[in-house]
Amino acid sequence: MFKFQIQLLLEQIQLIEKHLAEIEKVMIEISNRQKHYLTTITGISDVTACVILGEIGSIKRFERPEQLVAYACLDASVHQSGDFNSPNPRLFKRGSPYLRRVIWQAAFVASFHDPAFSLHYEKIRKRGKAHGTAVGAVARK
Repeated sequence: MFKFQIQLLLEQIQLIEKHLAEIEKVMIEISNRQKHYLTTITGISDVTACVILGEIGSIKRFERPEQLVAYACLDASVHQSGDFNSPNPRLFKRGSPYLRRVIWQAAFVASFHDPAFSLHYEKIRKRGKAHGTAVGAVARK
């Protein structure tokens, strides 16, 4: 009985993986119909580009790059209240969590594999900033 249940679960996993592969293929086809150069950036795969395009919609919605950075919640905000000023700016979790995560993952890869982004990452690290702060700076770039 136990063996049968394991076999059934394995078959279900294989079916789900097959469906995911088909969905990814269709997503990439739809993405490639649009004019974009996202996949030319180190760290951004076809699926990552699909997520970015799906979350942003039309890039024409944003007049300036800073607006897109804010939409992805990659901008640091200062916490102030009365006379209190926080010495540590932090990212506030507004905007699309999916967009923020996919850009963060791409920035993590680019920080170590793209010459220009690696240089930017190292410059931030030499100023004494933490790894996460440096990756965030690459993500904003």
